[in-house]
Amino acid sequence: MREKILLSFILVMASVPIRAQDNAVNFTSSNLPVIVIQTQGQEIVDDPKITADLGIIDNGVGMQNKPTDAFNVYNGKMGIEIRGSSSQMFPKKQYGVELHDANGKDLETALFGFPKEEDWVFFAPYNDKTLMRDVLAYKLGRDQGRYAPRTKFCELVMNDLYRGVYVVIEKVKRDKGRVNINKLDPDETSGDNLTGGYIIKIDKATGDSGEGWISSHKPRPTAWQNVNFQYEEPKYDAIAPEQKTYIQDYVKQFEDALAGDSFKDAEKGYAKYIDVDSFVDFLLMQEMTKNVDGYRLSTFFYKQRDSDGGKLTMGPLWDFNLGFGNADYCTKGEPENFALSFNTVCSDDYYQIPFWWGRLLEDPAFKQKLASRWTNLRTTTWKESVVLTYVDSVATVLNAGAQQRNFEAWPVLGTYLWPNDYVGNTYQDEVNHLKDWIGKRMAWLDKNIPQLVTDVAPAVRAEGAASLYPNPFSKMLTLDYAVQKPGEINLKMYDALGRLSHTVVVNAVQAGHYQYTWQVEAPQGFYYYTVRQGNLVLGQGKVAQQ
Repeated sequence: MREKILLSFILVMASVPIRAQDNAVNFTSSNLPVIVIQTQGQEIVDDPKITADLGIIDNGVGMQNKPTDAFNVYNGKMGIEIRGSSSQMFPKKQYGVELHDANGKDLETALFGFPKEEDWVFFAPYNDKTLMRDVLAYKLGRDQGRYAPRTKFCELVMNDLYRGVYVVIEKVKRDKGRVNINKLDPDETSGDNLTGGYIIKIDKATGDSGEGWISSHKPRPTAWQNVNFQYEEPKYDAIAPEQKTYIQDYVKQFEDALAGDSFKDAEKGYAKYIDVDSFVDFLLMQEMTKNVDGYRLSTFFYKQRDSDGGKLTMGPLWDFNLGFGNADYCTKGEPENFALSFNTVCSDDYYQIPFWWGRLLEDPAFKQKLASRWTNLRTTTWKESVVLTYVDSVATVLNAGAQQRNFEAWPVLGTYLWPNDYVGNTYQDEVNHLKDWIGKRMAWLDKNIPQLVTDVAPAVRAEGAASLYPNPFSKMLTLDYAVQKPGEINLKMYDALGRLSHTVVVNAVQAGHYQYTWQVEAPQGFYYYTVRQGNLVLGQGKVAQQ
């Protein structure tokens, strides 16, 4: 399957003759910051970094920025290389950047007011024609209250040639302002120092990846594939042998505990080794975005020292340009179904989801946390209106000329680019599709996360044949239902933690339309419900007690 997808990608790319050099853009000013790069005739390659000149202009909110203005954010040297994996085949390249002083030494700089660092990514949205999927995903991650890379839209000029809209992104790295864990030096090989901090990555063995080890647990019992862990911090060429042994053993202990018979035990099971809440948030982000690469690629987790908590923590988030319905393979781009189903839907792909997630969903305690967290997010920072307002705000900023210039330089609107599931003729078409997809995805998850957390078995569906009203309700609820044959109708309601709250059984003596009203004693909050007649699901949804 992986080879078929890659071959399809290569063939499609070969059929899209897009060259920025053929589409010179008259670029004089922007409402976005402007990046100016001069390589002095050198070619940028995929390793090693070459030394180049970098200038960044940002005159402030509401001001225009010209490539001829004084460099007031950064003016100096940098190392630059092409980065990415499959994205390297695109003509619009993304770059890994390391800021340098005049002597070629690393230079920590607070670009755009972000915490000081020397390592940055100049990301080039190309097959994401909204230009914003990664930015949106990281915003949703920060709205969970967790660190996710900060971002800044810019326009880039390289060697006097306009290159389009880029996003400056914080590279995933150990740092007080990024992944805030202790630095682990090569000589720290014993005691508490040895226990942290580590950043581990699950990813392809390409791009920024390095050496690592193979999990002793298959993605599923019959899988021929393995799960590969890679050393991100400390790097594979700097990590000491004792440190390799320690982190490998710790991850194995976690996996063994999760796979074991006592995995639900709070003291002996998986919870001893991981920050469970971070796993809940990570799962919800992958499902919210239906990220086709979710769980299995560009997946980071880290470990702090034991004295500072010491458990494995999922994150930070990375790489969502194929999320939000932008992939036409495997779990595909429709807003329905779980990203978690990847191993079933695409069992031949080389990169599979670790067994962790399905096993965690066998634990009622984990599922209760998942249901409660979803309800909390959906009533606060992940309200549909909040998310869509943010999308509109980004589109408004980009619509002030930047996206128009980008697609003049890279005329890909109305053109299929691997692996687009949707192709819009205009930029606004792409934005509207993203908004529509998000709304439908949220509605689908609202309806189906209750199934995930309450073990509702798969069944034949007859949606719309039953419903509860009023919504919200106070003390009375009415079950409205229609059946095609006589039999018992079973209503089950679950609270936000996935616990069974109410059960109602009524009998339909013959086919027809019925209503049943009863007085409900329930605390304020959200309740999920399912109405079934045998294996037939008549309806399901969510109601609120006010």
